[in-house]
Amino acid sequence: MSFVRAARSRLAGKKSLRPKVGAILAVMAVTSLAASLVSCGNGKLPPTGTGNTAYATVPSNGSVLVLHIDGATGGINVEGSTPQYAGTSPHGLALARSKKVLYVANSLSNDISTFNIASDGSLSLATTTSDGPRVSGPWEALIDPTGQYLLVTNSGVPGTVSVFSIDSSTGALGSVTGSPFEANDGPSEIVMPPAGNLVYVSNPSSGMVTGFIFDTTLATCGTILCPVVGSPFYSGAGASALSFDNSGQFLYVANTSAENVSPEVIGNISAFGVNTTTGVLSHVSGSPFAPPIGTGPSTLVTVPNSPLLYATTNGSSYSIWCFTIDSQTGLLMVAPDSPFSQTAGDLFALIDTNGGYFFIGNNNSESPIAAYTFDSNTGEPTAVLNSPFSTAGEVPARMVIVP
Repeated sequence: MSFVRAARSRLAGKKSLRPKVGAILAVMAVTSLAASLVSCGNGKLPPTGTGNTAYATVPSNGSVLVLHIDGATGGINVEGSTPQYAGTSPHGLALARSKKVLYVANSLSNDISTFNIASDGSLSLATTTSDGPRVSGPWEALIDPTGQYLLVTNSGVPGTVSVFSIDSSTGALGSVTGSPFEANDGPSEIVMPPAGNLVYVSNPSSGMVTGFIFDTTLATCGTILCPVVGSPFYSGAGASALSFDNSGQFLYVANTSAENVSPEVIGNISAFGVNTTTGVLSHVSGSPFAPPIGTGPSTLVTVPNSPLLYATTNGSSYSIWCFTIDSQTGLLMVAPDSPFSQTAGDLFALIDTNGGYFFIGNNNSESPIAAYTFDSNTGEPTAVLNSPFSTAGEVPARMVIVP
C-alpha cells in the first residue's frame, strides 16, 4: 500500500474524479414498488426489426428513460419513463442476458433496483435491495458474460465492489460470500474481458486500476473475487474509463487529467498488456498515447470486430479521439484527421452493433445524446440527421442498448 500512498502524493493538487453524490432530490415519492411505466403516446414501442430499445438513467429526477433507436436513421426518440423515485439518483445500469430484467444502481439511496422488462420494452419495478446485501454509493453495474452475476462498484468509503448472484428464473439478486470486496479509493468504472475471468475497476482519485481474478469455483482464494498480484496498477492522473480490445489481451484506460510532453494535450490513454491467467497488467511500449491536440478524454469504447478505439471529451473542439489498435502489440495509432471536432461529451460512449451507430452522452439538457455513423476504415464520424437528440429535458447519466 506504500505505492498507493506514493501515487496519491504524486497526484496531490489534481482534480479528483471520485464520483460525488448530489443533494437529495425534490421529486414526487412513488407509493407502489410495482408501478407501471409512464409512457408517451400509446405506450407501444415500434415493431421489432425497426430499430433498438435503449434505457437511460436520469439521476436528477430518479427515473429511467425508455428510448427507441431508429434502425434506418440512428435517430433517438423518448418512448416513456418510469415514475420518479424520490431520493434514489440512479446512475449505472446493466441489462440481464435474458433481456427481461434491468438492474439500476441508485447512488443516493445505496441500493439496486430490479426492473422487469415487458414484451413492448416498458419497465415495471420488481424490487429494490433494501433489506439484502448493501452497497455504498453504487456507481457502475456490470453483468458477467455467463449472466449469473451482477457486479457493482461502490464509490463510498471504503471503496468496494459488490457481487450478487442472479436467479436465472426471476432475476432476483442474492448474497455472495465475501461481498463487498475492497477495491481501493473511489472505484468508478468496471470491465471484464470476453473470457469473464478477470475484473478491473478504475480509481480516478489515485490514478490507479485495481484488478481481480473472477473465480466462481472459489478455488483461487476462497472467494469469488481475488486481488491480482501487484494490484493496484498505476495508469495516470484521473484514470477513469476502461475498455478492452476485442481479444481481451489489452486493456485501455482514459487518464482524464494526465499531463503530456505537448502542452496542447491534457489527458491520454494508457495501454496495458493483460496476463489472461494471472490478471497482471504490464505497460505497452510507448504508452500512454494521445493525439496532437485535445483535452480530457473521459469515455472509451472499442468498436466490436474492429481495431477502432474511441475516446470522447466535452465540447465540440477536438472532442472525439480515434485510434487504431495493433492486434499484436496493443500499440495505439492515431487515426487520420483525429481528433475530430464534433459534438461529444464525457458521460458515455456506446456502439449500436445492429445499426453501426455511435452514441455519445453530454451534459446539455436540451440535446444530451449525439449520434453518428462512422467510417470503418478511418474512424471518421458523421452526424446523423437531427443529431444531437433531446431526451425530454433530462440528462441521462448512463445508457444501455438492447442488442
